[in-house]
Amino acid sequence: MAEDLMIAGETKTEKYENLLPQIKGLLSGESNRIANMANLCAALKTTFNWYWIGFYWVDGPDELVLGPFQGPIACTRIKKGKGVCGTAWQEQRVQIVPDVEAFPGHIACSAFSKSEIVLPVWLKDEVIGVLDIDSDTLDSFDAIDEKYLKKICEILVHTF
Repeated sequence: MAEDLMIAGETKTEKYENLLPQIKGLLSGESNRIANMANLCAALKTTFNWYWIGFYWVDGPDELVLGPFQGPIACTRIKKGKGVCGTAWQEQRVQIVPDVEAFPGHIACSAFSKSEIVLPVWLKDEVIGVLDIDSDTLDSFDAIDEKYLKKICEILVHTF
């Protein structure tokens, strides 16, 4: 149960290492994608208290649509190649943005977002969506986040 998450650790790495088996347990046995995405967002929000955590899913050839998330109201649709999410989808690679104001074409869903990481979510050989995480502080994300968030996305996709 999500309310039973016990994430100990002082460092970011320790928190992720403690979170991974709990996410596996949380998602195992549940095949509903929406439920699993919602619980995954809640687990990340509970552990790291980032400003916004959510999914955008491919909806047609050139648009992402908002999926489950934790945080304030968000942009509903994002075009391929637009903003950090659309760029991650188009380039099919992780985007780590230390300062969103410096990212060309950043879509400001909230003025409180200061840094961002967006990871493509892969199913087989196709990007089916992105995991988008915003922080209200500058330079919040790094290679450690990328490494562990990729693992978390893989855990999620195995439930599909």
